[in-house]
Parts: sequence; structure tokens; C-alpha cells
Amino acid sequence: MRMNQEVAPDPMPFEMLAVEVPVFPERTVSIADYGAVGDGMALNTEAIASAIRACSAAGGGTVLIPPGMWLTGPIRLESGIRLHAEAGAVVVFSKNRDDYPLIATSYEGLRTVRCLPALYGADLTNIAITGEGIFDGSGEVWRPVKRMKLTEGQWKRLIESGGYEEGGTWWPTEQSLKGSSLVKRLIQEKVTDPAAFEPARDHLRPTLVQFDRCTRVLLDGPTFRNSAAWNVHPWLCEHVTIRHVAIRNQWYAQNGDGLDLDSCRFAAIHDSLFDVGDDAICIKSGKDADGRELGRATEYVTIKNCQVYHGHGGFVIGSEMSGDVRKIHVSDCTFIGTDTGLRFKSTRGRGGVVEQIHIRNVRMKDIAKEAILFSSYYSGKYNSEETLPVTEETPVFRQFQISDTTCFGAGKAVLIKGLPEMPVQDVVFERVRITARTGVSCTYAKDIHFREASIIPEEGPDFTLADTEGVVVHS
Repeated sequence: MRMNQEVAPDPMPFEMLAVEVPVFPERTVSIADYGAVGDGMALNTEAIASAIRACSAAGGGTVLIPPGMWLTGPIRLESGIRLHAEAGAVVVFSKNRDDYPLIATSYEGLRTVRCLPALYGADLTNIAITGEGIFDGSGEVWRPVKRMKLTEGQWKRLIESGGYEEGGTWWPTEQSLKGSSLVKRLIQEKVTDPAAFEPARDHLRPTLVQFDRCTRVLLDGPTFRNSAAWNVHPWLCEHVTIRHVAIRNQWYAQNGDGLDLDSCRFAAIHDSLFDVGDDAICIKSGKDADGRELGRATEYVTIKNCQVYHGHGGFVIGSEMSGDVRKIHVSDCTFIGTDTGLRFKSTRGRGGVVEQIHIRNVRMKDIAKEAILFSSYYSGKYNSEETLPVTEETPVFRQFQISDTTCFGAGKAVLIKGLPEMPVQDVVFERVRITARTGVSCTYAKDIHFREASIIPEEGPDFTLADTEGVVVHS
């Protein structure tokens, strides 16, 4: 067991404060001692809750999940509790949607109402999920599936299983299909009463792991898989350590993000594996006016020694970044087969500043689209290229340094597309080597430097520039 293991520090371009890890009393209780049965059939929700309550009442410690197949509803952690799933433990979350009550929380950058996450904690201190066990979110009973992502045989079997199909998307229930319009209206009206969302419950898919407003959080060792929505979502947390975990979703999993670190400070993510259906390692800080009003930046984050095997992006910032993102250091990561490698995205309406981002020694292979992407046109709602006034709704990307990074095979080497009123600016590519079908394209970019860069396209020019200023390729 690797408790309180620290990451060897990289030389930092800015001060990076130490991330505190939780410490727990030497006390262990087993869920089996509270009536849990690991046969895959008995529902253990109350037994696991009883073990957590007893351990907490005694002053905290470890709640042990032994080897076995443990069926349960959502698990709520308490302060001072380390949930430890031993090797051979498989925790399978209930497929009964009624087991997941609605709560006020945050999702996709907005404060809203969702079904209770499978593993959840709010306003806690010193919490952890450790061990070599597996947590399975039973996401297949919740997620919509797009026809274009399945073979004909898979789609036929899915349709025959029940559910509802509309516009090339399969939905597991009529409520999940029709709940979208009600949810959008309630969010626009800033309604946060869970009762108002009840008619759309099936649409409000739970995340697998979510911690709201917690301090000293540790995930060390487990596999988190098959989430109904995002896999791991710390929100408004401080001192978050995620290490030696595997985070997996089916490649076609709708909104199947790996990690969404959202409005958090002081985090260390390292030595972990991601293979997911959407963005893999993603930094967020709230969306539009809601995010700006909350005003909580994600900052002081290190990401190191991680591998990504599928995802819309390997390392991603945005598009929800309205509360700012800064002081992020990424190093020694490998992305193989992702849609995009390094993906930085926003749109008019978000606002927020993304700055002081340092990326070093990233290795990429077989990237379907861009090896490196900066886009201020993520939403089709604001695609006009006319120059608009700069306001609090204008997103800003600046002060990036990407060095010693290699990509062998991409659709496009680099795409930078800022706004005419707010170019992407102050980006340094140093010792970057990319082979791709097409080269580098920069539009609405300022002060972009390529130093000792090797861009090798299969077709077309190495660099295509339009409406740029100070783009320099150093020999």
C-alpha cells in the first residue's frame, strides 16, 4: 500500500505549493462485519453506510472492502474515512435508478441538480478511496448511445433491448429522452430545488466519484470504470491527490470524461491510466456567468507520468474555464490514439483567463485530429469572425510553454484559432517535433514562437498564417 507517497518535484517555472495528503487513524472496520455480503446479489447499501458511520463515530480510520462482488447503491463518505477496496474486490453500483436521489451540486460548469454520485462526499476533510479494487458505475443503464459509434449488429442489439430511439441516438428510458428541455429551462431559471427536477431524474446521470468542497482528498490505487457520466469530478476542493489509479469508460460513452478537476486548488495527479469516452484529463473552472460569479480558479496543479489510450483529448483545458485556470504543470505523459493530444478550448460567452501553463516531455502517437489545439470557437453559437468588443465574456489564452514534446502521426500538427478581438498569445513551442498529415495553422494569434521545432507534414506547407502578429519560427 502506498500511503503518503510524495511525487519527486520537477523544476517549476512558478512557485507550486505542497499538496497535503490525508492521514488516518490506525483503525479498520470491515463492511462484512456490518452484514455486507459479497455475492453480487445482496444489496449492501445500508451495511456499507453502517460501517462508515461506526468508523467515523470511533474517530475515523479505514473501512475495508474485502475480495468479493459487492452490489450497492450510492456510498457517502464522511470526514476521516479511508474506503479501502482490496485486490479482488469489485464494487458494482445498483442499476435501479430510484436508488440515486437528486441533490444540488455542479455539473458541466453550472450549479444545478443531479442524481447522487455513486461515490460522494461534501464539505469533508481527510477522505480517501484506496486499494486495488474496482468500482463499476453500471453506466450502461443511464447513458444515451449514438448510432454512429456502434456497428450495425451492436445497434440492432441495443434497439432490441428496449429504450427509445430518436434522431440517431438511443435513450434507455422515455424520461431520459425527454428530460433535456426541462433541465435546460430550470438551469436558465436558476432553480436548485431537487423536487423541481424529479420529472427528469433519468436524464440527470450520476458521476461515479464526486467530492464537493472537500479538503485533503486522496484517490490511490483503484480502477474506476463504466460511469454513467463523468468518472471523477472534484469540485471546489483543495489538496487533491490522484495517483496510481485507472479510469476507464467505453470509448463511445456519452460525456464519459476521465478526470474533471473543477475549480480546485493544490492538486497532484500522477502515475495513472486513462481510457475513456470523452476528455481524459480535463481542467475546468465553471461556465459563463455562473462560473464568473463563483470566481474560483483551478490553480497550482501538477500532472505527471500519466498515460491516455483513448479520449477526445489527452490533456484538456475547457471549455468551462470562466473562473480562470493558471499555474498548471504537465510533464512526462503519453497519449496514444486520442482524438486530440493537447486540447485548449473555449468560446465567446465564457470569459475567464487561462495562463501560466507549462507542458514538458509529452509523447503522442496516432492522434486522429490535432496534436495541439487552441480554439476560441468551441461553441457553434458564436462562430462569427467579426471583431467584437472585449468584455468579461471574452475568453483569454496566454502564457503557454510547450517543450520537449513529440507526436508521431496526427491529422494536423498544430491548430491555433483565437478571436479577432482576443488572439491566442504568448505561446512558446520549444523542441517540439510533430509528423502529421498537415502542418501548423495559426489564425488570430500573437507572439507565438517555435524554437528548434520540427514540423513534418505529409502534404501542404509547414506553416500557414493568417491575421497573426509576431509569429516567429526560430532556426
